[in-house]
Amino acid sequence: MKKIALSLTMLFGALAANNATAFDGDATAGKAKSAVCAACHGAEGNAPVNLYPKLAGQSAEYLYKQLKDLKLGMTSGGKEGRMDPVMSGMTMALSDQDMKDLSAYFASLNMSEGSTPEEVVALGTKLYKAGDAERAIPACSACHGPRGNGTSLAGFPKISFQHPEYIKAQLEKFRDGSRHNDQNGMMTDIAKKLTDKDIDILSKYLGGLH
Repeated sequence: MKKIALSLTMLFGALAANNATAFDGDATAGKAKSAVCAACHGAEGNAPVNLYPKLAGQSAEYLYKQLKDLKLGMTSGGKEGRMDPVMSGMTMALSDQDMKDLSAYFASLNMSEGSTPEEVVALGTKLYKAGDAERAIPACSACHGPRGNGTSLAGFPKISFQHPEYIKAQLEKFRDGSRHNDQNGMMTDIAKKLTDKDIDILSKYLGGLH
């Protein structure tokens, strides 16, 4: 487990160094461009439908990467980036500056709080904060932080307060390989070791982690 933690620490430092550039999105301009986003993600970035992600409060750098990856997924026919039948199509009309502005806008908002069912608190806390050494599963907190707020410079997203249904769907996609735009394949490698029960517990636990 110590080797896993050390490797993650080294990788975290490398990613932070590579991404330590100023983000030049304009939140005001992004707000003006966000009307079409509201249909699925809500006017304030807190998606009313739980299968769509909350964008409010997510780091601008992460949102920008996802938009670029979604566009690449469409232009490459799913061979590169991230392919989603709805969002990849939506990004085709966006310029690079549009993506930066939208990312800055949603990052400036506050994500609505969620809740964690009492029955998953104990197991969720253990898996999130300690992982499972026997199965070589690192602690989620090593990258996403003790409160699940992520680290923008290293590209790790905020996952606390996110819709459990969305978290579950993404973990399953990483596990089956249908989503593969994670940095250095980290989430893919980890998700492959998670059981259905693990994913269910973590998804519900993260809904109220703060």
